[in-house]
Amino acid sequence: MSIGFAVNIMRGGVLQTLMISSPILLIGMLVGLIISILQATTSIQEQTLTFVPKIVAILGAIFLFGPWIITSMVQFTKRLFEQIPNMTG
Repeated sequence: MSIGFAVNIMRGGVLQTLMISSPILLIGMLVGLIISILQATTSIQEQTLTFVPKIVAILGAIFLFGPWIITSMVQFTKRLFEQIPNMTG
């Protein structure tokens, strides 16, 4: 296995991780930003107010994007298993 082949596998893994985590992280960040703006405009400084909506939004995003995440990971794993014969040469 050459260095280029290993780098290509690592690059694919990092890209796959970014693709899978980005929708959930973006939804969490967006909900956090909205809650922060609401807290700043109403002068409510309750710390627990930020966590509950974020947790609910992230769990909703996981349920919404779950099938896509599973399908994407299965396809990535299949591609890795198909490349195993190329790794020995």
